Amino acid sequence: MIVPPVEAPHPLPIALASLLEGPAAAEDGSIYFSDLINNRILRLDSATGRVTTFRQPSGRANGLLFDHRGRLLACEGNEYSPDDDGHRRVTRTDLATGEVQVVCDQWQGRRLNSPNDIACAPSGHLFFTDPCYGDRSRMELDHESVYRIDPDGRVTLAISQPDIQTPNGIHVSPDGRTLYVVDSCPLSGGNRCLWAFDLDASLQPRRRRRLIDFAPGRGGDGMAVDVDGRLYVAAGIRQPRGTHETADVPAGVYVFAPSGELLRRIPILEDLATNVTFGGRDLKTLYMTAGKSLLTTRVERRGWAVHRRSEPTVNA
Repeated sequence: MIVPPVEAPHPLPIALASLLEGPAAAEDGSIYFSDLINNRILRLDSATGRVTTFRQPSGRANGLLFDHRGRLLACEGNEYSPDDDGHRRVTRTDLATGEVQVVCDQWQGRRLNSPNDIACAPSGHLFFTDPCYGDRSRMELDHESVYRIDPDGRVTLAISQPDIQTPNGIHVSPDGRTLYVVDSCPLSGGNRCLWAFDLDASLQPRRRRRLIDFAPGRGGDGMAVDVDGRLYVAAGIRQPRGTHETADVPAGVYVFAPSGELLRRIPILEDLATNVTFGGRDLKTLYMTAGKSLLTTRVERRGWAVHRRSEPTVNA
């Protein structure tokens, strides 16, 4: 397929970064992102280009997101934590006060596996994924699932086996009617696809359908959506990590129509692409984490962010 070209991503300098993940754009333009191996959350001042440490240790934070009220959500996982310094929970930070709240850290009395990514619906309902890519001997649960957190704090098991194998990236469509979940199983023959679920009036996922299948290549990881509902999926790898995946899907950000049609690919020269978000005053700047790099490029359509739903008054 011939896809339209895009501006090549520009790398931003980050000292001693290891494996970057989970970018999230604050309303003031700063970008927060995770450095998994170094166990920290970093902050980019987009005006000056200066990168500072926001939190270390981070509890092995992975996916980050600003909720509908502009608070920073963090999926604190359990990967790359030989000393069990992963907190295995979802937290919410009020940037104005610095207060950190634990949103969820267990299901039916058992610790979560390793919260990976999180999405927020326009209604304020949260969905987060809880796979286990690390030491499975630490698992207290016997499943890898997607959970919903209601605005009143109630937690519900939303999706589990057999409807999904290893949930990873997650997002909600701008109209709040569709939940997208990356299923990225690290086993030979496992799912490496993107599922779409209809959300009913009670925000319960229904009618699963396979939107994109990346197999046999490395599947998707994190994703973002624009105002037209197009999906920007970080996916692919340059060097396969085992027999369970191939290099058939080169590293990049893949742009899909809501129907699943591939529209374009933004190539990335790092080993693998991990996550993506929209930022800038007009939400037309794409920030991508990939290996040791935070990359940026401009796109034509405005991104969608649950805490920034109004149109900008000044262009970036």
